[in-house]
Amino acid sequence: MEFKKQKAKLVLEDGSIFHGYSFGSKKTVSGEVVFNTGMVGYPESLTDPSYRGQILVLTYPLIGNYGVPGNEKEDNLLKYFESNRIQVQGLIITDYSETYSHWNAKKSLSEWMVEHNIPGIYDVDTRELTKKLREKGTMLGKIVYDKENINFEDPNKRNLVAEVSIKKPIIYKKGRKKIIVIDCGVKNNIIKAFLRRNISVIRCPWDYNFLEEKADGIVISNGPGDPKMCQDIIKNVRKALSKNIPVLGICLGSQILALAAGANTYKLKYGHRSQNQPCVEVGTKRCYIASQNHGYAVDSDTLPEDWREWFYNNNDGTNEGILHISKPFFGAQFHPEASPGPDDTEFLFDMFLRAMKS
Repeated sequence: MEFKKQKAKLVLEDGSIFHGYSFGSKKTVSGEVVFNTGMVGYPESLTDPSYRGQILVLTYPLIGNYGVPGNEKEDNLLKYFESNRIQVQGLIITDYSETYSHWNAKKSLSEWMVEHNIPGIYDVDTRELTKKLREKGTMLGKIVYDKENINFEDPNKRNLVAEVSIKKPIIYKKGRKKIIVIDCGVKNNIIKAFLRRNISVIRCPWDYNFLEEKADGIVISNGPGDPKMCQDIIKNVRKALSKNIPVLGICLGSQILALAAGANTYKLKYGHRSQNQPCVEVGTKRCYIASQNHGYAVDSDTLPEDWREWFYNNNDGTNEGILHISKPFFGAQFHPEASPGPDDTEFLFDMFLRAMKS
């Protein structure tokens, strides 16, 4: 694929303009501009459904140098990606490496983005852009070319979960124990983590009446957008809590679990999107370095009396997990399957399985 320089720009809602050059698809788009501080893992990050509707800024200065892997499958799931498509609205980077080298690379990042009709801009000062987002907070933005123009669009006003969730249930048969995964935009590696533990998984659409299914546990997955848009899920989870079935919430799932319990959530200034977020366990002071991708958080002060804060973020003090004091209900704001990222919090899956057995 011949790579030609073509000017493009990122326009923010405060009037700021960041100039650069186009790569990927030439498409004018609008979305919420967010940043990720990870050094590696762009194939996994770009396919994470939690980025739906967002223009992603990668702060690491070199992107594209190891290309993009192929579409090999494992347990009927794509092996190297978190979903079956690129989920970001657009991509902003400093330096794009047209030449790539990796043992399992099949194509360049730009070629992959063209396949999925996703635009990108390189040669942007992402340090200055990230400083602006940290100071002013997440903003709406648009990628435009020449004199083209479109209106700003806030993706959080849409039901993003409905856009990324599957349409019909899928069963992944592996073992005797069986769990329901409410697909709010579930990452493939969450399902794989349970399959490795010899657990059968029933993956349900976001609006599916999962209460009619017989299962040993319920997992509320990660996903994009405002958790308060998921009222149908919140009502069903509230009913599930009354039945004392073990429930695990991950990322957006933890926020939905909190709302079902009676707590409140709020939008963060610029969110947590990286592989190096310090999460401290309340009471032990043990700190886990965790992978995260979310723009909303649970208000710990609104948790009911029979719930407590489990983890908090050591950077800003925001909630990173909740726990019922006597029943098998708990949630984590970070990703225990962590792809990309450290995997030392996978003990949450084992804790959930122990709750199912007891």
